[in-house]
Amino acid sequence: MTTQTGFLLSYIKYGDYDAVLQCFTIEKGFQSFFIKGIFSTKNKNRALLRPLNEICFSFSKIPQQGKMPLITKMELVENPNFYNDVKSNTIVFFVAEFLKSILKNESETQIFYQEILYFLNELEAGNFSAHYIFLIECLVILGFAPLQSDGNYLDPEKGQFINHSSQHFFDKEITELWKTILAKDQPYSTKIPSINKKNMLQSILQYYQIHISEFRTPKSLDIIMQIVEVRG
Repeated sequence: MTTQTGFLLSYIKYGDYDAVLQCFTIEKGFQSFFIKGIFSTKNKNRALLRPLNEICFSFSKIPQQGKMPLITKMELVENPNFYNDVKSNTIVFFVAEFLKSILKNESETQIFYQEILYFLNELEAGNFSAHYIFLIECLVILGFAPLQSDGNYLDPEKGQFINHSSQHFFDKEITELWKTILAKDQPYSTKIPSINKKNMLQSILQYYQIHISEFRTPKSLDIIMQIVEVRG
């Protein structure tokens, strides 16, 4: 029996009772698994199908080429508390959708895995600025983060700090937040003022759209703007 541990990113229902799970595992990165009977009335594991739940998966054998591993057992590694809070819950759904867009071909598996754990710990501790920092930390891991310099404005096209404004979302205040996060040894201690939250998130997503061709803006963006960014 083979065992892997990973974060659930999403699932697709297959037929009446089965599903395909898309996960990011510490052993092999982005993977898809097939599970039978998960939606049957007697199956209690359906409750585990929440984005970014860390799950231990077991499957009996290595599948044939072109076929997905068939899960025979799945267990929650640790029961998270962030699903009890509307704001945290919204952030988790947004980040899971974001990760699904950037991790499909990612080789830095263990580095990303540890960063996801760090982000979730921060969120569970009540840090509602954690997702901004996490998205920028992912840019650092991917190798696309801008390098520090003396410029007062971030040029997202060049990935450089320059002395004149080039894009709407990258004013002096937003640029200073980027520079603070990139410069800190403990970036998650950075607090994002409520007045800057919308533009900060838009600036990060715009940066991803420019530098990562396969990136897709999460469909849950409108929801996170309404629930998290407006309410602070």
